[in-house]
Amino acid sequence: MSNIKLIVGLGNPGPRYARNRHNIGFQCIDLLARRHHVELNRMQLRATVGDGWAGRRDERRKMILAKPLTYMNASGEAIGPLMRFYQLEPDDLIVVHDDIDLAAATLRLRRNGGSGGQNGIKSIIQHVGSQDFHRVRVGIGRPPGRMDPADYVLQDFAPAEEESIAVIREKVCDALECWMFEGIDAAMNHYNG
Repeated sequence: MSNIKLIVGLGNPGPRYARNRHNIGFQCIDLLARRHHVELNRMQLRATVGDGWAGRRDERRKMILAKPLTYMNASGEAIGPLMRFYQLEPDDLIVVHDDIDLAAATLRLRRNGGSGGQNGIKSIIQHVGSQDFHRVRVGIGRPPGRMDPADYVLQDFAPAEEESIAVIREKVCDALECWMFEGIDAAMNHYNG
């Protein structure tokens, strides 16, 4: 296990998608970057990347924050090369992504596993060559009525949802910090309750 942690948010690049439900991963990475004064200002291996340090008490952890520029369903095309470039193991990677099967404004950390039907995760598994990386699944709820899930995830959060979504973004960042300093088990015990 490396001393460097790669924290990836999934989403689609460009201002058109910035506030979409599907881009909650990007939104959380942006917030974590602001918290730790990390500039996401480098294009590297098909991702927007920034690196910096997270501090907690008298400890510090090196982190690389990344947002793939490949669109959601091809996220692995950026993440696999980043993992190899930084010589990281799957245990050093955590991915933040939306999940329509979780209630809106909830989160679940996961140690590893399959894609659960999430195409960005499926692509990462394929390109990293392992499913043994960590995930933060952020609930966006099910689409109303008979709405196509593909249309639903590409909608912006409604104004009425913004307060609860702002709270969950903060909680995701807290969980990521816990993961960096205390590991996945502690983060799961604290944030999956």
